[in-house]
Amino acid sequence: MDLGGIHHVTAVSGHIAENVDFYTKTLGMRLVKKSVNQDDVSAYHLFYADKVGSPGTDMTFFDWPHIGTERRGTDSIVATAFRVKGSEALAYWKARFDELEVAHDGIETFDGRGVLRFEDPEGQRLLLVDDQGEAYEGEVWDGSDVSPEFAIRGFYAVMLSVINLEQMAPLFTQLLNFREARRSSDAAGREVVIYHIGAGGPGRELWVIVEPDKARAQLGAGGVHHVAFRVADDGEQQSWRNRLTEIGLPVSGFIDRYYFRSIYFRISNGILFEIATDGPGFTADEDLETLGEKLALPPFLEPQRERIEAGLKPIGA
Repeated sequence: MDLGGIHHVTAVSGHIAENVDFYTKTLGMRLVKKSVNQDDVSAYHLFYADKVGSPGTDMTFFDWPHIGTERRGTDSIVATAFRVKGSEALAYWKARFDELEVAHDGIETFDGRGVLRFEDPEGQRLLLVDDQGEAYEGEVWDGSDVSPEFAIRGFYAVMLSVINLEQMAPLFTQLLNFREARRSSDAAGREVVIYHIGAGGPGRELWVIVEPDKARAQLGAGGVHHVAFRVADDGEQQSWRNRLTEIGLPVSGFIDRYYFRSIYFRISNGILFEIATDGPGFTADEDLETLGEKLALPPFLEPQRERIEAGLKPIGA
């Protein structure tokens, strides 16, 4: 039984208007859903993805303006890698980042592929990876000034920093059924353990570095809250919950996020995982043509719309 790859990555922003500008205008992603954090309705929850909001393309942000900046460290999710098509796309993005004054490194090679490291305005650590034209299940967004041939095509991988790999590896391989594919070195000379999720490749890789001498990270703006992995449906999610609870791992109940259903569990104090269903998807309450244009609330929050909207500061105001 394999997970289907990365479903979404959820991070934290302290400046949500700036966040919207960067992910929609600079990166050319589509804002497919403007909603609220269902556990804290005073905060926006924004979802950026491809044209149709395909699972595996969805970077989401909690709007927490008072949280402060992330303290970087180990026992955390330290980077998110997106995929683009070909070396020409990487060259395009490097030139675009130069023009728009986005913090970035040069194009380098990692694990046999070209990569470009960069950061958003709050220090969110991101990469673009040349996917070498491998099959893409989604549909790129053609509503920005980024040419579709160079557009972001969803996730390639996420990177974790752990304190002790010997303790963590059985969770990855024996519990979650990831497979250690190989080890490589990044530009900083760090060894990176590359795990395949299912078949591996774009959207199905987990990269792990071991940093026992670093302090533990503290979540804040510019940091990642959790990463979610894909399952096809409720039955598959139930099987995974059974598998996790059978070894005594604390797992949340089934939570209906309306656009997908979720369970959550920690593999360490600092690393939170989610398993999310592929459907129903972001068109459950909005037409494809108008995704993300208005505040969307799941049915159980709709009776509170007036109060919720009154507590939200308009983005850009």
